[in-house]
Amino acid sequence: MLSTFRPFSRFTRESGALMRLSVPIILTQLATQAMGFVDTTMAGQVSAVDLAAIALGASLWIPVLLLLRGVIMALTPVVAFHRGARDYSAISVELFQMVWLALLFSALLVAYLVNAEPILRWIGVAAEIIPIASDYAFALAFGVPGIALFYTLNGFCEGMNNTKAPMIISVIGLLVNIPVNYILIYGKFGLPEMGAVGCGWATSLVYWLMSILLYSYIKGHHHYKTILCFSDAKPRPKEMFHLLRLGLPIGMNIAVCGSIFAVIALLIGRIGAENVAAAQIALNISSMTYVIPMSISFGITIRVGHALGAKEESGAIERSKIGIMVAALLSLGSVSMFLLFPDWIIRLYTTDPVVSATAATLLVFTAMYQFSDALQTAANGALRGYKDTKVPMLLAIASYWGLALPLGVILGLTDYLMPAMGEKGFWVGIVTGLTVAAILMLWRLYWVVKSKRRIAQIADFRRPLKC
Repeated sequence: MLSTFRPFSRFTRESGALMRLSVPIILTQLATQAMGFVDTTMAGQVSAVDLAAIALGASLWIPVLLLLRGVIMALTPVVAFHRGARDYSAISVELFQMVWLALLFSALLVAYLVNAEPILRWIGVAAEIIPIASDYAFALAFGVPGIALFYTLNGFCEGMNNTKAPMIISVIGLLVNIPVNYILIYGKFGLPEMGAVGCGWATSLVYWLMSILLYSYIKGHHHYKTILCFSDAKPRPKEMFHLLRLGLPIGMNIAVCGSIFAVIALLIGRIGAENVAAAQIALNISSMTYVIPMSISFGITIRVGHALGAKEESGAIERSKIGIMVAALLSLGSVSMFLLFPDWIIRLYTTDPVVSATAATLLVFTAMYQFSDALQTAANGALRGYKDTKVPMLLAIASYWGLALPLGVILGLTDYLMPAMGEKGFWVGIVTGLTVAAILMLWRLYWVVKSKRRIAQIADFRRPLKC
């Protein structure tokens, strides 16, 4: 009887430790994602064109944001590993070198966003949407350095096992974003009425506020003062290249996952504003629920990184397994929400009957890929903890760009296999691609663990973990 309860007690102990670490990350990501939710819902009350402009502007913004976020994410497992090994001097060097990388990437991304209009025209987006969408992207460009610094400081805090401070600051940012959005959208206090473009300026201002607040917290923290040494702030190309080599595959991986949704929105833009609006509703609410498995994957990365830094190899295996199980179980909540309450969800965005009907259908497809998305995301988090980033990037590219997108284009826009399904065809491609990605990521994690001969140490599985 006792042996029966041991696996369950290990599961509850590790899942509890994971959730204590991940819940603040979830709230941080939800607060950040909620800014996009607020933008979408508030712009949707102005007009369908404003809602479509937000969708297309975000489609240009989200891939580069995810690329930036992914590159900076390399800091979390690196800091977690050094913390597990109690090598605090290395943490200071890694943080400052990542700041330099973040600023360099920011400059490139700003140049990209300020040239949104020719990109939208080249894609063939409906003419009435282009001016608003390009102005929205231009406004977001102002906030790129701010969000880059926030993500860098956030990665440092996460690696140090401190996820609460970024959470609190993200919630503050969200609460500030709502009234600033309202003022700029509707032109209050003598300001011009900007519509959807006002959402971009509000978001940029809030990003800068968040980075300033988190920097102030870290600078005044009694423990971090003893770790950080500003003499390490001088650029060190060798360390920067090391971080880039680790972070670029992560960034490409995340950008590939997120950009497929952005590209789909852009392609649907050829059909019409109502179709884009419906797709944006499904994509936006899906991105909100995705932060749960994504945040848990960050927690898995930290837990696995700590275990490996402390040379607890069997503990890293256990943390990977339990983390994936937790993410998969929690995804069932999203499935239930999409299937049971589609009308309630859609009413948060629009009351347009045409847009609502299409969005309701897309939410059914969205429910179908929640479980596989959680599996592949959690497995990817464990792989990051093992500092395995290149092969997962290639697997993601094959699943999304090699399978999901081509299949979506064929089913959605052509009559090659059947009469064109419109936006529903793209969602069939997404479901197929994510299912294949989940299988490949789990296989890769199994191979990495086995290749390092950690399966042979399974006898240590019963050893209590340090939480």
